[in-house]
Parts: sequence; C-alpha cells; structure tokens
Amino acid sequence: MWAMLSAVFAALTAIWAKVGVASVDSTVAMAIRTTVVFFLAWLFALPRLAGTPLSGLATRTWIFLVLSGVATGASWFCYFRALKLGRASQVAPVDKLSVVLVLAFAAIFLGERLTMREWCGGGLIAAGVVLMVVK
Repeated sequence: MWAMLSAVFAALTAIWAKVGVASVDSTVAMAIRTTVVFFLAWLFALPRLAGTPLSGLATRTWIFLVLSGVATGASWFCYFRALKLGRASQVAPVDKLSVVLVLAFAAIFLGERLTMREWCGGGLIAAGVVLMVVK
C-alpha cells in the first residue's frame, strides 16, 4: 500500500512540477519544493524523535543519510532541469530507470541475490523506457 501511494505521489510530483517549472528557473523551482519537503519531513519526524535522540545515532548512520541527501539533491536538480527542457511524459520514465539501477546497485554493493524474475522485470522496465523515449 505504501509503495503504491508513493507511486501515485511521484506521478503527481512530475505533473505538478512540470506546470510549476514553466515560469521559473528550474533551480528556484527545486529550492521551493525542497523547502516544502524539509518542513513536511520534520512535521512527520518530530513526534517520533522522543524515543530516538539524534545525538545517539552512529557516525555511519549520519554519513550514509547525508550521502543519501546529497544524492537526492543532485537527482532533484537534474530532474527539474530535465522537466524544464523536456516533456514530462519522457522525463519521468527515464527517471524511473533508477529502479533498474537500484537492482544492479543492490546486487553489487549490498550483496542482494536477485532472482531471474527480478532481473527480467528490470530488463522490461529498461525496454519500456527505451520504447517511450526513442523517436
């Protein structure tokens, strides 16, 4: 259920961002969106902070969460620039190649053993992206 809701909100993100970025620099649009996400994230996190003080988090946790944040920022910067320059119906599918990359990175860096079904699913996603964006 949560993954499906994530997909719905991600789809709305692409459509609303494409409309929003039309009359503003893509970096400014990204900064506005990021500000909203920042406040929403803390709104959701504050009730849960009582049991987990930030000072108690391991250095490794901080490092990887910061790296994840840097990657998110870079991804959003590129995504908004692509939306400014291209069609949402082509930008969003290419962005979803991240699913295929997650499969590969999970196998390489996390040692996850993927099944043939998972590899085939990733291949179908990649093929679908190619079909949707190649002219």
